Amino acid sequence: MAGRASAIRVGLAYVLRGGPTEEGIPARVRAEIDAREARAERLIGWVQLAMVLFFAVLYSLAPRAEGAGGFNFVPIALAAYFLFTLLRLSLSYRIQLPNWYLLVSIGVDIALLCGLIFSFHIQYGQHPTFYLKAPTVMYLFIFIALRALRFDPRFVLTTGLAGLIGWGALVAYALLSDMGAMRITRNYVEYLTSNAILLGAELDKAMIILGVTGLLSVALYRGRQILFDSVRDHAAAEDLKRFFAPEVARSITDADVALSAGQGEVREVAVLMVDIRGFTKIAASLEPQTVMRVLAHYQEEVLHVIAAHGGQVDKFLGDGILATFGAVAPSDRAAADGVRAARALVPVFERLGPELKTLGWPETMRFGAALAFGAVTVGVVGADDRLEFTVIGDPVNRAAKLEDANKTQHSTALTDRKTFAAALHQGYEGPPAEERPGVEIAGVARPVDLVVLA
Repeated sequence: MAGRASAIRVGLAYVLRGGPTEEGIPARVRAEIDAREARAERLIGWVQLAMVLFFAVLYSLAPRAEGAGGFNFVPIALAAYFLFTLLRLSLSYRIQLPNWYLLVSIGVDIALLCGLIFSFHIQYGQHPTFYLKAPTVMYLFIFIALRALRFDPRFVLTTGLAGLIGWGALVAYALLSDMGAMRITRNYVEYLTSNAILLGAELDKAMIILGVTGLLSVALYRGRQILFDSVRDHAAAEDLKRFFAPEVARSITDADVALSAGQGEVREVAVLMVDIRGFTKIAASLEPQTVMRVLAHYQEEVLHVIAAHGGQVDKFLGDGILATFGAVAPSDRAAADGVRAARALVPVFERLGPELKTLGWPETMRFGAALAFGAVTVGVVGADDRLEFTVIGDPVNRAAKLEDANKTQHSTALTDRKTFAAALHQGYEGPPAEERPGVEIAGVARPVDLVVLA
């Protein structure tokens, strides 16, 4: 018994809060959901404004129906609703409409509709049962459907229940107003041609209102969880683009099947390694804020050059940067783009030295860059719960060793003859470079024919 009561309380709480709990949803995701709901409210306002303008134009152009000799409430109701809709729409652009105001808006919608329906027996001088046969009640479904634009099922449920109560009040008034001129019948023909009330017909209308409201509400309760998940995933995908190259992020988020460790393929790729001389030793003596400020400025400048030449950052290695050309998407000019990027970094390095001193670095910073081209394996490594997109192969190791060789070669940017020849073959037309054949490089088994780019 206690378990059933607890389940009822949980279900009631689920209904009252409009679906899944917001616990655990980051504030920025919550803000995005609020922004979408605010846009939905503005859309609802514009649709309502279009509706009232349409009815106003239609009413002004169409001749008044025959037999309508009583007081006409329609112009007054349309004018009042038009002003209220304008107010609501203008407020929606200034503030986030509070829930109580939305409930008032729903009340105005239903009051307008029920008031117009009620006015028919006065306008046409008929018994109140006359308005029960008016097709105007069908507009209630438009008001219910409008609230579905917000993706908050509570407002759909409220609109449907308010409409049902309003219609029930109209039926009750017709039943109690004048029993002498009205009677309850079970004859459908008599119901249509007299002042009789067919309770089955009114029950059908009530069931249809409840059914439409219930189905839309259930759909929205389910859809709201999808909305939360979708917004959260969208925010995660946007964050992913900040941690990975945009092309890598898209390859992950747009994959037809879930990525798993071990997936990969062989491609011709240029690997660029960039590093700072003596960074670790000097950084140990500085404030962490200074170190991070210097790193952020250096990385931003270098990444701009790499991206401008079609490269993508594979990973940050402390003060080092590993970038690739032709890894994320195959390229027939990867080596040429890599050489252009390496050469474009040289003037950036020269400019960065003095700039970073002003940010707190104690001496003029020195940099090194090296490029290697060849076949690598491009793919996903790691475990099921921790994956990384990377490149594996000799060019990666060669680029790291060449970059380190900048120290002994007193150079800023190095590559090897094979890489430079590939760049020339792919259309590179930069200035000539100094060649240093047969150089012993630490960590490389055979002598390397170096090409000094700067």
